[in-house]
Amino acid sequence: MQKIISKQDLGLTLMLDSSSSPLLAVLVCDGEIYSATKDGIKQEELLFPLLNRLYKKAGKQFKDTKNFFFIKGPGRFTGIRIGVTLASVLAEINATNIASADIFNVLGPAVLDSKDFKKWQAQNPKGKAVIILPAFREEYFVSFVGENNPKWLNVEDLNKELRAIKVPLFLAGWAGAKEPLKKYFGKNYTYAKVNFLTPEILLAAAKKYLGTQSKEEVLTPLYLKPARFELCGK
Repeated sequence: MQKIISKQDLGLTLMLDSSSSPLLAVLVCDGEIYSATKDGIKQEELLFPLLNRLYKKAGKQFKDTKNFFFIKGPGRFTGIRIGVTLASVLAEINATNIASADIFNVLGPAVLDSKDFKKWQAQNPKGKAVIILPAFREEYFVSFVGENNPKWLNVEDLNKELRAIKVPLFLAGWAGAKEPLKKYFGKNYTYAKVNFLTPEILLAAAKKYLGTQSKEEVLTPLYLKPARFELCGK
């Protein structure tokens, strides 16, 4: 539990990433941040026990939720649908304000604002930041920060694409089970020191997107075309 840096009063705000493992839920209440994670791919079974624990810790009830922000992809189909469905229900039944963003638009600003990237950028002004996240087996979701063109690539094609870039690259993200990217992509790049989604990063995204989107925008998930496997196989 940590103090919120910003003094902006959001009211009771729930934030969720159910697009991958671990499941991450964050609750902002009365100037405090409460967070909980749970490993496992069956988020539909893990979600409400996790939320019950979180709301109990904050001394609040689910119906008191004023705002809800969630990661809308890419990731597991079922996990993404959990966030979309919960947002739709909260907005319809509870009049909760809802917002969403894909993981790249959540992590991108945090990467650019990190101390290690700024230090690297000062020495590599023409360099680019890349976010890489695990998709399925030896496949990855990838996006160059600021270019808004996410892809789903197998490790061979991703390595080829990275090698084809003629400017220095700063890689942020993680491989499967939070393994370091360097294990799979070698020593020719600079790697971010922080490779996980924090409650503070999620909160910053919630503040950015709440009140700025139509309901259609919020509930439109980001699904990417698999490199080798059908989406239903995830």
